[in-house]
Amino acid sequence: MTYEQILSEIHKKNFAPIYFLTGEEPYFIDMISDTIENEALDEADRAFNQIVLYGRDVDVETIANHARSFPMMGERMVVIVKEAQDVKELEKFEAYLDTIPETTLLVFVYKYKKFDKRKTLAKKIDKKGVWFESKKLYDSNIPGWIQNYLKGEGYSITPKATQMLADFLGTDLHKIANELKKLTIALPKNKSIDDADVERNIGISKDFNVFELQNAIGIRDVLKANRIVNHFGESKDNPLLVTTATLYGYFTKLIKLHCAKDQSQGSLASVLGVSPFFVRDYQAAARNYPLGACIRCISILREFDLKSKGYESGEVSEKDLYREMIFKLMH
Repeated sequence: MTYEQILSEIHKKNFAPIYFLTGEEPYFIDMISDTIENEALDEADRAFNQIVLYGRDVDVETIANHARSFPMMGERMVVIVKEAQDVKELEKFEAYLDTIPETTLLVFVYKYKKFDKRKTLAKKIDKKGVWFESKKLYDSNIPGWIQNYLKGEGYSITPKATQMLADFLGTDLHKIANELKKLTIALPKNKSIDDADVERNIGISKDFNVFELQNAIGIRDVLKANRIVNHFGESKDNPLLVTTATLYGYFTKLIKLHCAKDQSQGSLASVLGVSPFFVRDYQAAARNYPLGACIRCISILREFDLKSKGYESGEVSEKDLYREMIFKLMH
């Protein structure tokens, strides 16, 4: 089952007897776990029939004993094992699976890594209940995720505002969701969110951000690029380490564009992992940066990634490192 399907069934009160939530992306796991915790029982029943355990504090037998308890004057007993990745020899719980009554709803929250699905416990749970693996989203998936999240809340968002958020917030979905909540609280329903809304409510400058910097580099606007990095160096809101990583992704996309056999707009949007709205910008940048130039820029960014970490940078300020990097990239 997908994340959306699982949540849909939970909202309908169609619960599986056991959920095993595992994987490297904690956001989806936490959302499913929290929804079960909030909706499986009425508030009055939770005090008697809901138990939350933590992996470091329990062993397999303790979990089994709680799971085999019967509800007190209620429909079901809910047992949630948080930080299940810290339970020692968790695979041994397989021996207890068949002893758990139908009145128990058991949830394992196993975050930040994957449980080995080849183990017998995994195979049994997959047959008996819901096995969900939460995968990290790639950078290219973040803009689409932002748009879908806001659509679900009754908003739309412009491509530029989407990219500003994606570039500024990275891939931490919890962080992104928290910032999007600020927007939805501050803005009326059905609004199309634009870059000005993002600047006012999130604090990302619509003129001085990484998105605008890469555009300035792409069109070889040296003056604008230097204005932006001077602002970065003074404000400290855009660390060089983060900017080099974003620009690395930008030039990697340009290399992909150069190497793509199908140069149609739709195909390039798919290859680059961007909205079709931005394909022409990448095509223009590719004309300014031939394949060899892109490879040289990747090398420059690696150099400044190391310098941002203190390697052979001496006492040079971050502002001066920014200026030097921009000069090398654009000349």
